[in-house]
Amino acid sequence: MMTPALSVIIVNYNTADLLPGCLDSIGRQGVSCEIIVVDNASRDRSVDLLRERYPGVTVIANRTNEGFSRANNQGLRECRGELVFFLNPDTIVQPDCFAAMLDFMAARPEVALAGTALFDPDFSPHPSVEYTYPGHRYARRELSGLPGDIAWILGAALVSRRDCMERIGGFDERFFLYGEDVDLGLVMRKRGWRLGSIPGAGVIHLEGQSERSTAPMEVFKKKLRAELLFYDKHYRKDTVRRICRAYGRQARWRLFSLRLTMPFCRDREAAGLKLDRYRVALEFYSGTMQ
Repeated sequence: MMTPALSVIIVNYNTADLLPGCLDSIGRQGVSCEIIVVDNASRDRSVDLLRERYPGVTVIANRTNEGFSRANNQGLRECRGELVFFLNPDTIVQPDCFAAMLDFMAARPEVALAGTALFDPDFSPHPSVEYTYPGHRYARRELSGLPGDIAWILGAALVSRRDCMERIGGFDERFFLYGEDVDLGLVMRKRGWRLGSIPGAGVIHLEGQSERSTAPMEVFKKKLRAELLFYDKHYRKDTVRRICRAYGRQARWRLFSLRLTMPFCRDREAAGLKLDRYRVALEFYSGTMQ
């Protein structure tokens, strides 16, 4: 069996309505690739859809929601391509994207992980590259001497060398959802590899579609948990305490300010949501300092 030029891994959770757009856009690339979809116990007809309409796609159907990182690792163990493209199902790959990715990675052996250009549905650019980490200003000792300028890349569309992913053990499965892309970027750079950005490879990203049914406050809590896990993994304990004290003070000030201005707010509902978010943030940061 011929080795594909590229392995595409898609982690799906209740996005049966979006999968055809994503998979059909891959089929139009004109590049030899294998596609692996790992379904995290979707309650819609995702698995039936895949087996009925896309017989060439390898489907891994989990009985429970294993999380984003673990599901990607399941796909990684099955893939055969030298390059692996981790792609969200709420995306549409633009023409010549795969060709641009292959050319970019072939020309830059020092790059272990790269991201495509991302666009909103109206084709306005969506930021996909970050140059600092959470709590960066407090963690300069831990983050000094890293190769390259890019800190991390949004995980919606990431291409990596398979051997590099295997050497680091894949995604850290403690990150269930959110934060895994931030962690992956730092892990790669600690190994001495650079991150890259591929402006000629475009992907439309609808963003957040697998969490459509999740309450906004629950999403916010998940992101905070991932942020704290990142701190504990990569930063010294005294650095983590400094970060949490600083962010805790900021949350207290925001709460104080919002309570003062609440009677004068035109949008009381939005102000109330902000108030709830800062209360939750203060609880998280205060709990970490104990």
